[in-house]
Amino acid sequence: MATSLVYVVFVLPIVLSIAFGTVVMADVLQSPDRELNMWPMGNSEIMKNDEDISIIGLENQYSISSPVQIQVKIDDSQFDCGDLYVTVYSGKHIVTQSGFLKQCFDENNSLLPIDDDFSEIIDKPGQYDLVVKMTDQNQKNTITTSGKFTIK
Repeated sequence: MATSLVYVVFVLPIVLSIAFGTVVMADVLQSPDRELNMWPMGNSEIMKNDEDISIIGLENQYSISSPVQIQVKIDDSQFDCGDLYVTVYSGKHIVTQSGFLKQCFDENNSLLPIDDDFSEIIDKPGQYDLVVKMTDQNQKNTITTSGKFTIK
């Protein structure tokens, strides 16, 4: 009696949880528009440069008191509306990050960000990476590019 109670209380819930989790995961992965992406912010994605996105105005070197000001040009109509993210890294550490949401530019093929500016003053000398990422309005596809600059 005591051993069957142990199985019902401890072992049966574990077995049922594993079985239920397996069924749910198999069903999710069978959907054609779903994918299992355990590391969405991996370094391989960050350092990949797409030809359809470019950084305009990034200099090789800035002084401590000069702002880093850039604009972004996108040549892919799939990204005519979406969210733009600009991140500055020092090694693997994020120094600054800006998000410009609902950027729609297809009508006049403008430079991004629209009706806003990316302008940051970085006050520590060193080498930095600037990563620009554009996500489409459905949040399914992204394009990225990066550039390097130095603060002296």
